[in-house]
Amino acid sequence: MYVYVFTYIQNYIYIIKPCGGAIRNMKESCIKPFVSKYFFASLLLSISFLLYLSYRSSLDSTIISVVDPTPFSADPGLKIRPGYTSYDSYVQRQLNKTLNPKLRKIWTTRDWNRKILVFSGFFNDLKKKNLLFNSSKALCIGARMGQEVEALKRVGVFDSVGIDLVPSPPLVMKGDFHHQPFDDETFDFEFSNVFDHALYPEKFVDEIQRTLKPGGVGVLHVALSRRSDKYSANDLFSVEPLKKLFKRSKLVHVRTVDGFGLDTEVIFRKNK
Repeated sequence: MYVYVFTYIQNYIYIIKPCGGAIRNMKESCIKPFVSKYFFASLLLSISFLLYLSYRSSLDSTIISVVDPTPFSADPGLKIRPGYTSYDSYVQRQLNKTLNPKLRKIWTTRDWNRKILVFSGFFNDLKKKNLLFNSSKALCIGARMGQEVEALKRVGVFDSVGIDLVPSPPLVMKGDFHHQPFDDETFDFEFSNVFDHALYPEKFVDEIQRTLKPGGVGVLHVALSRRSDKYSANDLFSVEPLKKLFKRSKLVHVRTVDGFGLDTEVIFRKNK
């Protein structure tokens, strides 16, 4: 039975076996090159690549678990709708509505002035309650064609802008409400009637609180008494989940409204 000894000499890895019962001089013929250093390097690269694949497989599993909306279903007052296998699939479904040619035509023609009139009424009421001012820097979240933004400007809040997955200049710029493209504490006032389209409600609210200035006001129009449209990503059944989500804000006011299928206005003020 041989005992093999491996050693590295210059460009080769050698295997040394006993010759006649003893290990002879390294130069003798019983010492044979085992593998070149280049093969050894290739072997190391192969092992590294296999480890990388294993890591990516683990990472992909983590990503899938992150986009799985199931954890949000723990609150009985807020249910995430199933069916989204990835964030990309969620975004694509939202784009299917926003880019629908028939809907875009309705939003820019028949609905344009009607919605501006209704939104103007909401914003004037907020001004009377000293929750919105002409000097406010305002953001409309999920503004699509920009009726809300135009309404703010018509009631005197000129420093107003909207964000949506699809921009509609000059009123609406491109932006994802799960990750607003603004610095911390940018706005005095934020309005949205698309909370039901948030796949991650906690992230949606966190972004509002992040970009609101201390003392700033956030207004949501939501549906409590009826389910939202087929493009909605969640269903809200009471105001309580919102109170839990707005951790850095205080509930100021709740009232019933008639806002294009949305029946409740909920207002929060960010803590100073």
